[in-house]
Amino acid sequence: MPALIPTDHTATVLWLGRVPHRDRTEIDGEAVASLDLGFGGAVHEVHAGLTRPSCSRVTSQHPKGTAIANVRQLSIVSREEMDQIAAEMGVEALDPAWLGASVVVQGIQDFSHVPPSSRLQGPDGVTLVIDMQNRPCHLPAATIQEAVGDVGKAFKSAAKGRRGVTAWVERPGRIGLNDTVRLHIPDQRAWDPTR
Repeated sequence: MPALIPTDHTATVLWLGRVPHRDRTEIDGEAVASLDLGFGGAVHEVHAGLTRPSCSRVTSQHPKGTAIANVRQLSIVSREEMDQIAAEMGVEALDPAWLGASVVVQGIQDFSHVPPSSRLQGPDGVTLVIDMQNRPCHLPAATIQEAVGDVGKAFKSAAKGRRGVTAWVERPGRIGLNDTVRLHIPDQRAWDPTR
């Protein structure tokens, strides 16, 4: 029996981007037409690599700066949730580059809550493993504030539970604009610690 179940849920890739440097405190992503993905993530992207230094998100497990496996190679967000964040903030739209997004998809509802270990698989077989929900942080807020003013300060609270997911590359390949990715979910019941 397969450990992962292919679903009928698909999404369209609307936007692709990369963050080419870490020399600013704000996020300064840029749009690209496609992403070539290897086992270390997107080529020429600051979040790429097989390992990364641990950060504040995992200090309960590893002292800050410890070398750990890089399961945060990509940031995937949904257009639906970005629109909800923008509406709550009172801005017309959010530029995915301000968020440091790698991929923007449309078509999978409640995207930020897709089960960890789910896969998104592209047309050429490229497969991304969803690690966990991404947490809102101050870096996009600073970038948004620089672009649209003080309303950028509202990003962190508006994005709670809507910030998308982090992912890593299980099978290399290429993702392009307008590609369709299919969701595969783990074949397991929800965790119940009372059992």
